[in-house]
Amino acid sequence: MRHGNKVNHLGRKTGHRKAMLSNMACSLIEHKQITTTLAKAKTLRVFVEPILTKSKTDSTHSRRVVFSYLQNKDIVSELFREVAPKIAERNGGYTRIIRTGNRLGDNAEMCLIELVDFNEIYTNDGAKKTTRRSRRGGAKKTDSVQTSETVIDETTTEDVIEDAVVVDETSTEATDSNEAELNEESNEIESSDSEPTETQESSEESSEEEKNEE
Repeated sequence: MRHGNKVNHLGRKTGHRKAMLSNMACSLIEHKQITTTLAKAKTLRVFVEPILTKSKTDSTHSRRVVFSYLQNKDIVSELFREVAPKIAERNGGYTRIIRTGNRLGDNAEMCLIELVDFNEIYTNDGAKKTTRRSRRGGAKKTDSVQTSETVIDETTTEDVIEDAVVVDETSTEATDSNEAELNEESNEIESSDSEPTETQESSEESSEEEKNEE
């Protein structure tokens, strides 16, 4: 009986299982996310998170302990150089498991395991800060109402000023047109007055010539 035995053997012996988890941990540190079965991902999380915690203290002893699990110098240097600074402020929970459905061949549950701090979609750096609405917001509402009233007053005064300017322009145009019409009428009257005088002068001249002839 396996009462109290929480180790998932994954259908492999001890040496094969440790080598597989070491390789998966190296791949996770290198690529920051990998796709595997759900059972392997849960076992990998238990295996790799103590290693990530150990990488927070950059010392020779820590590097040797991590190397004893990973057996890869390049991955160890990348872990201490790139991954450790990002997870320095996080107290555990360095990985995230996202289920992606079942595999077609054997219908095994598949998932994606990733490092939390290297996912740009779920990080909260670009999230907007939401402010809580308090019930004591009457002053702010009155201020907003007052500002809206002042804006309305300014717009109405501007409209009134524009209308007045338009009315003044139209009145000046009308007066100019009336003055022009009056000038034209006066010119016509003067011309009409001047024409009969010329005819009278011509008639007087003709009458004088007739008298002289007689």
